[in-house]
Amino acid sequence: QVQLVESGGGLVRPGGSLRLSCAASGSILSVTTMGWYRQAPGKERELVALITGGGSTNYADSVKGRFAISTISRDKNKNMVYLQMNSLEPEDTAVYYCNALVYLTTMNYQNSWGQGTQVTVSS
Repeated sequence: QVQLVESGGGLVRPGGSLRLSCAASGSILSVTTMGWYRQAPGKERELVALITGGGSTNYADSVKGRFAISTISRDKNKNMVYLQMNSLEPEDTAVYYCNALVYLTTMNYQNSWGQGTQVTVSS
């Protein structure tokens, strides 16, 4: 079994910053792509950012322009992924989910999700 646990969400004022963290644990051989998704009330879950095993990153168009600096990073040794979010706006309010493609063996992989962490941007 693989478990992803997010942390770092909370209430922040517009213009503020938050850093989300996600730790993968369990019977893990290796973790390739890790990413963050979010789901706002009444909307579908959408990609925020992802980072491959080689360190390449990709950001959703919805965050490229508004986040002054939006950085996804990872610690491969700890199987952790982070998302630094700056210049947050009310429209960033959502539940943020961690996602990881986890290899349990060389032939068996699992697309894993965390339980989510709430981010609320409000004055």
